[in-house]
Amino acid sequence: MSADLLGIATIDILLFTFLVVTAIAIMHLRNLFAVVMLAGVFSLLSAGLFVTLDAVDVAFTEAAVGAGISTVLMLGTLALTVREEKKPAHSVFLPVLVCLVAGAALIYGTLDMPAFGSADAPIHLHVAPAYIERTPIDTGVPNIVTAVLASYRGYDTLGETAVIFTAAIAVLLLLGAGIRQSGKDGGKE
Repeated sequence: MSADLLGIATIDILLFTFLVVTAIAIMHLRNLFAVVMLAGVFSLLSAGLFVTLDAVDVAFTEAAVGAGISTVLMLGTLALTVREEKKPAHSVFLPVLVCLVAGAALIYGTLDMPAFGSADAPIHLHVAPAYIERTPIDTGVPNIVTAVLASYRGYDTLGETAVIFTAAIAVLLLLGAGIRQSGKDGGKE
């Protein structure tokens, strides 16, 4: 294994370890503010992992939406509710069982996938060559990544933009409602 691949593998292992530690910490905390902050950290670690996988566009979206918008939405919601999670009244056996079964099904679903980076994977034999060949003709855009995001996946990108806009409006409405409520209460005393 070359030094570059060894370095990338080490970074991947560290990021996965931090992700697991963060997820376990989130499960055990009862303070919801700490949970929100750790969820933002989890999203940033995920974004870092996407960067090591050369998916910078996905990493940017994860950082903006996962760590940014979602954290702001959760903090806005936390301002309108309690700070501590109540102790569960039921056993944790059933939720753990559901997670284990779902995890096993997901792992089973990946067993027949081609090896990561395999040159004979179906995407490298059929999909990628078609995009490389047709993109300049279909779109007239010289950059293939830009053409895929803006033209072939244009509706998807528009949908993502609409979701982010809707989330921002919801946060503004939530924060505005809290200001109006406190202003009304302050005037009555």
